[in-house]
Amino acid sequence: MASPVIERFWNDLVSDIKSNKITLPALPEVVFKTRKLLDDENSTANQVARAISADATITTRMLRLVNSPLYRSDHKIEDIKAAITRLGNRNVRSVITTLAMEQLYSTTFSKPIQAILHETWEHSAHVAALSYLIARDYTALHPLDPDEAMLAGLIHDIGKLPILEYIEMVPDLMINENAMRKVIEVLHTRIGKLVLTTWKFSPELISVVSEHEDLMRDPGLNPDYTDIVIVANLLTHIGSKHPHTQLDWSRIPAFKRLGMSPEETIEVIKGASEEVKEIRELFSSAI
Repeated sequence: MASPVIERFWNDLVSDIKSNKITLPALPEVVFKTRKLLDDENSTANQVARAISADATITTRMLRLVNSPLYRSDHKIEDIKAAITRLGNRNVRSVITTLAMEQLYSTTFSKPIQAILHETWEHSAHVAALSYLIARDYTALHPLDPDEAMLAGLIHDIGKLPILEYIEMVPDLMINENAMRKVIEVLHTRIGKLVLTTWKFSPELISVVSEHEDLMRDPGLNPDYTDIVIVANLLTHIGSKHPHTQLDWSRIPAFKRLGMSPEETIEVIKGASEEVKEIRELFSSAI
């Protein structure tokens, strides 16, 4: 049960969101336009390319991504239309949203909050890289899309952004880092659900942001993106003193649902450390 201080913070934040005193993070217009076109079966690759090309930053990042070792193309792709053809419409949706996350994390805060923002982004990029590899290499029986898994990893802590923004208005929290981090830890999944619901994201991705901290989560169905992010999130803490490293991972249902043992997973991910590094470097310019 959350403390009275945290519940008061939650109630004040939600009240100010409803009264428009604070706004939730908004995706760039290019993302909404692109996703709308991709939902329209009558739209063409030219229309999608024009929508993306209207944003120079997204265009540059998309070309950088599609020419990265992640996609291992036989030849260099130099225009957005070719990139769309290379990725396919389904993956363009995930990729364009993934790239937009970098812009959201470019927000400038005061020094202590900026440090947490940077830490959150670095962690999210790490989870995204691991999520991509897990979906690509370890979901053969129940395939999950690697690009969607990468997006899931990158957005799993999106709820921390509005919390960080709101904390700047609460002086008592600004001077107490432990209290600040506790508020973020307890509330980021609730706020994340609000953000993705506002963005009209899929139930699968909303589940990721709202349930990834529930390590004992077990819907009893096929593995999903939340399972991937739970496992990826745990793997990022290997070698640290994070409380999650003290748990018995063999009891965590996500591993079983993905058909992976914790020991095998750790060894495989260690062997893929260079690929993980390559993927994380794709997001190194964000903040």
